[in-house]
Amino acid sequence: MQLLHGTVQHYAWGTTDAIPELMGVPGDGRPFAEYWLGAHPLSPSELGGETLDAVVREHPEIIGEPSRKAFGDQLPYLMKVLSARHALSLQAHPSRDQAEEGYARENAAGLAPDAPERTYRDDWPKPELLIALDEFHTLSGFRDPRRTAALFGGLGVADALVSVIGPLTERKGPAALAEVFLDVLSLDGERARLSEQVCAAAMRHKDAPGELGEFARTVLELDEVFTADPGILAALLMNRVVLQPGEAVFVPAGQMHAHLRGTGIEVMANSDNVIRGGLTSKHVDVGELVRVVDFSSGEPEILRPEPVGAGVDHYATPCPEFDVWRVRAGADLPGDLPGTGSARILLVVQGRAELTLGEQRLTLTKGESAFLSAADDRVTMLGDATAFVAASGVR
Repeated sequence: MQLLHGTVQHYAWGTTDAIPELMGVPGDGRPFAEYWLGAHPLSPSELGGETLDAVVREHPEIIGEPSRKAFGDQLPYLMKVLSARHALSLQAHPSRDQAEEGYARENAAGLAPDAPERTYRDDWPKPELLIALDEFHTLSGFRDPRRTAALFGGLGVADALVSVIGPLTERKGPAALAEVFLDVLSLDGERARLSEQVCAAAMRHKDAPGELGEFARTVLELDEVFTADPGILAALLMNRVVLQPGEAVFVPAGQMHAHLRGTGIEVMANSDNVIRGGLTSKHVDVGELVRVVDFSSGEPEILRPEPVGAGVDHYATPCPEFDVWRVRAGADLPGDLPGTGSARILLVVQGRAELTLGEQRLTLTKGESAFLSAADDRVTMLGDATAFVAASGVR
């Protein structure tokens, strides 16, 4: 049981204040987009003066035997704090089989690990769970095509867009969404100006009630950052989801998504693989999108934690790489922390916590985190803290 120090990622889309405020450090004007807690080799955390990935290599037994059998001698998950002031790129993540095949393929082609045209940075999948710390807005999965066509009609641009969105009503199922999404990515010439017409129409409907108003405001929000980008049309095929604090959304392999704004806890498989699908200046591999993205439509499920013990709430997902709990401390909640049998990462997001393991004590305040090895199986938490705990999904 030791204090764990994460690493900050200063991506341009990040907020300048939320992560510094959580960590209790002054901001410096730069965007603090993500705070990583884990052993990913691109940006490993620090544990006892060493990087966590090095500690795991030297002492793989700290992971826990069930996780080692399932995933080898590496920590199978990564915890992050993510804080977005504006939209990230449209993106999806591969399954394990797709990641292994794609990584091997790009290695065989001689692509450097940091090559801009590279899609696969490692051979792992990247399912994700996003838990809101404040009101969090995201795009997740595809809306029913006919509803989307009706919304474009409500803006008064259906006729102008018929060459692009026609398949939404003329074809059925995933094929309709795939055709429109991929067509939007190739818009050029005069057709590339269609997004400008949609933005102009959105201005006239930004105060409309209900779903049409939300649709119009999404256009304008994206246009502020990606002015007249055809990718805005691709984003409008997707469901907008608003999470309240404590609510979560699970992003499985193949699901197109784009976080819009807000701060939350992300837990994911230990990967940095991103297949981008628009609203970005980075490489967009259309062929890989066709292979990876699930173009089925449906309403995303908002996950709410389920109580599983005194002060312990569980976020249930089908993911074997990770498991996640919210834990609240109190004098009357002295139970063991969940996730025993696995290496665990605990992050305090509110208050002060005292972790106890036998005679050992570790005090954490807001923004601090701890690493618990698989052998640290009887850890209790007292104080007035709220924390999130991640562990392997197999134990």
